[in-house]
Amino acid sequence: MQTRHPLIAFYIRSCLLGFALAAVFTGGVLWLDVGHLRHLVTNVDGGFLALFLLWAFNGIVFSGAQATVSVLLMAEDMPADRGPRGGTTVPIPVRVDGRPTSRRA
Repeated sequence: MQTRHPLIAFYIRSCLLGFALAAVFTGGVLWLDVGHLRHLVTNVDGGFLALFLLWAFNGIVFSGAQATVSVLLMAEDMPADRGPRGGTTVPIPVRVDGRPTSRRA
C-alpha cells in the first residue's frame, strides 16, 4: 500500500476539521433558532435538504479557512535582530517634475 503524500494528508485533515466545525456551527444556528431556521427545517417539506446544503456550503468555507490559517501559522518567525539581507541601494536620478530621467547617452 502506498503512503499518502503529506499535502494530501494535510488537505484531508483540513477538510475533516472544516466540516466538523461546520456541523458545530450549523447545530448552533439551529439551536439558537437564528432567522427561525429551526422552524423551517422541521416544519417545511425539503427542510432537511436545506439543512444539508447549509452544512455543506459552510463546510466548504470552513475547510478553506482552516487550511489557510494552518498554512499561515506554519510561517517561520523572523528574528528581530535580522534586518534586510543583501543588496545595496542605488540612487535613481529624478527630474524636478518628478519623472525619472532617461539613462540613454
